[in-house]
Amino acid sequence: MIDRYVADLDGRLRGPRAAKDDLLTETRDSLVDAVEAHLESGLSSSAAERRAIEEFGPVGTIARAYQAELAVSAGTRTLVTIAVVLPLMHVMWELNRWFFIGAWDPHMDAPPAWYLWLAKVNDMTGIVAAGVAFAALLVGRYLCRGRTHSATMGKLASGLALCSVAAVMTGQVAIMAATWHVDVRMLLLSPPVTIASAISLVILIWLGVLARRCLSCATIVR
Repeated sequence: MIDRYVADLDGRLRGPRAAKDDLLTETRDSLVDAVEAHLESGLSSSAAERRAIEEFGPVGTIARAYQAELAVSAGTRTLVTIAVVLPLMHVMWELNRWFFIGAWDPHMDAPPAWYLWLAKVNDMTGIVAAGVAFAALLVGRYLCRGRTHSATMGKLASGLALCSVAAVMTGQVAIMAATWHVDVRMLLLSPPVTIASAISLVILIWLGVLARRCLSCATIVR
């Protein structure tokens, strides 16, 4: 009976595997302890398990509470990843550009003013997104001490993560499209820089997948 209860709970939950396993282990241990206590009081094995499950709560109610915790865990992990990875990605690209391209090629036409503005905005987007993610982690720690519901915090964290990644991805695509429009040769100035740009896009896609999974954790409660 306990195995069916835990398996049912497992099937309803979505989130980081380690955090989910911890919750399921905690559930099983609590139920086993309750069963042992009821056995000592004279109940039969089946009656003890039934009583323990009734006292623990309906699986749907427990799943909603646990899912909120998993949403916060997933949101925190995603925001930490964004706060760390985006600055590192920017540094990687800038170092590649500095070492393998250097100053603007005097034989190429100077880019228009709007392109330089877009490049600056794109450079700042990743840093701002990382800063927002870090600030959200600090605010989240404060809210955890208050009465803010875990499910609400999970949705806010996942939404913020998804918006941050979308903003940075939009900037990357925009600057690549603008570079293609201004002078396609700029995209092929240096193979290492081209590879770094491709790696940046792959990282952003990966962050987008993390953010989307985080949002699923905050919205899927069955």
